[in-house]
Amino acid sequence: MSDLIEDDGPAGNAHEFTVTELSGAVKRTIEDTFGHVRVRGEVGRVMLARSGHLYFDLKDDRAVISAVSWKGQAARLAIRPEEGMEVIATGRMTTFAGQSKYQLVVEALELAGEGALMALLEKRKKALAAEGLFAAERKRKLPYLPEVIGVVTSPSGAVIRDILHRLRDRFPRRVLIWPVAVQGKACAPEVARAIRGFNALTPGGALPRPDLLIVARGGGSVEDLWGFNEEEVVRAAAASDIPLISAVGHETDTTLIDFASDMRAPTPTAAAELAVPVRLELSAWVDEQGARLSRALSQGIARRRQRLTDLARALPRPETLLEGPRQRLDRAGERLPFALRAVAQKKRLRLAEAAAAIRAETMAQQLRAARQRLEGLGGRLRPELLETGVARRRERLAGTVHRFAIVARTGLERERKRLAALERMRLGLGYTETLKRGYAVVRADGRVVTDSVSARAAAALEIEFADGRLRVRGGAGASAKKPKDAPEQGSLF
Repeated sequence: MSDLIEDDGPAGNAHEFTVTELSGAVKRTIEDTFGHVRVRGEVGRVMLARSGHLYFDLKDDRAVISAVSWKGQAARLAIRPEEGMEVIATGRMTTFAGQSKYQLVVEALELAGEGALMALLEKRKKALAAEGLFAAERKRKLPYLPEVIGVVTSPSGAVIRDILHRLRDRFPRRVLIWPVAVQGKACAPEVARAIRGFNALTPGGALPRPDLLIVARGGGSVEDLWGFNEEEVVRAAAASDIPLISAVGHETDTTLIDFASDMRAPTPTAAAELAVPVRLELSAWVDEQGARLSRALSQGIARRRQRLTDLARALPRPETLLEGPRQRLDRAGERLPFALRAVAQKKRLRLAEAAAAIRAETMAQQLRAARQRLEGLGGRLRPELLETGVARRRERLAGTVHRFAIVARTGLERERKRLAALERMRLGLGYTETLKRGYAVVRADGRVVTDSVSARAAAALEIEFADGRLRVRGGAGASAKKPKDAPEQGSLF
C-alpha cells in the first residue's frame, strides 16, 4: 500500500488511481491484515433479508462494526443474534465497495460467557411469559394410568434406560421412543419436531398416539442444555395436546421447557415415577377398598335388619288386623243372596218394559219402511214411466243385436279366409299337384311301391295319374304264360 501512494515528486507527477483501483487496494489490505478475527461486542440492529442473508451490528460504548452472515453461514450459526445480546463473533474483515464501508463476515457466533447466556435466558423467559405460554391455566392434568407413553430423548444414553427400568418396576406400560439429539445445533429442531410428530399421530392408528409425553435429558452445563431454552421447543411444548412432563437436567437445572410443560420432574427417573403409579400399591389399595366395601355392606345390612326388627315390634298381630274385616265379610255374605234376588227382580222388570217398548217401536218402524217402499214402487209403475223404460230397453236391445251381427260377420269372414289359406297350404304340400307335372304313384296291395324289386314281386299294381288310376299286372304275372281268353294288355316291364 505504501508503494501505491509513494510521492513521485511534484503534485503534477502523482499517480492517479481509479475509484475501483483504490477500493480494490483497500479491500486487499484489510483482508490480508484481518483474515481471521474474533470480535466481542453487543448485538445492535438485526435484519434478515429475503435472500436469507443476515445483517446485524456489533457495538461497544465507542464504536460500531457492520456484520453480515451469508445464507449458508447463517443456517449453521449456533445461536441466532438478538438485539442486546453480548456475543463473540468469529470471521474475517472485508469491504463493500458499493457503500465505501468495511464489514465483518461472520462464520461463527457464540455467547460471551455464562452471564450473557443467563441474561438472554431471562429476557426470553419474560417475552414468552408475556405471551401466556407459561400460564397455569394452560397446563393439563396428567392421566392417572396412560396406556402408551412417548419419550423424547437420546436412544443411546443412560436416561432412557433409567426411565424404562423405573416404568418396569412401578407399572409396565407401552413406550414409544423418538430419538433426538439432546445438545448442539440439532437439538432444538429435533425436539420440537418430535413433540409435534407425537401429536400428529392418529388415535387408534397402526402406531398408537401416546397418552403422555416425557422430554428427558441428563444433567449438563448451561451450554449443553441450551437447546431446551430455544423458542421453537418452548412453543412446541406449549402447543402440545398431549400432556407433557419435562425432565431436563438435574434438580437444580432449569430450562424454559420446564415452564411450558404440564409437569416438571427433577430427574428422568422422577418423570417415570410421575407418569405411572406403583402397581403393588395400587393393588393393595384396591384390596383395602374391597375390604372396606365388604365391611360397609355387612354393617349396613345388620343395621337395616335391626331397624326392621324394631319396626316389626310396633306393628299389630295379623290376627288382630283381620278380625274386623272377617266379620264384615261374613255379614256381607249373609246379605248377598237376598241382594242378588232383589237386583235380579229389578233387572227382569226393566228388561220386560224395554222389550215391550222395543217391539212397539220396531213394528212402527217396519210399517213406515214398508209404506215408503210401496209408495216408491207405485211411482215407478206410472204409464209414462213404463213406456219410456220399454222404449229405452228396446233401443239398447237393437244396438246389441246390430253389434252381434257385425261381430258374427267379421268372425265368419276371418275364419273363411283362414280355411282358404289352409286349403292352399294343403294342396301345395300334397302329391296331387306333383301328379299334374307328369309324375305317377305306384301302389301294390294298398302300399306305395318305391323300387323295381317290389314292383316285380307284386301280383298286381295300381298306377295313379293326375286324371285317374290304372290297374296292371305285376312283374310275376307278366312273365307267366298268358291264357288265350285273356284280354290284350301290355306289361310295364
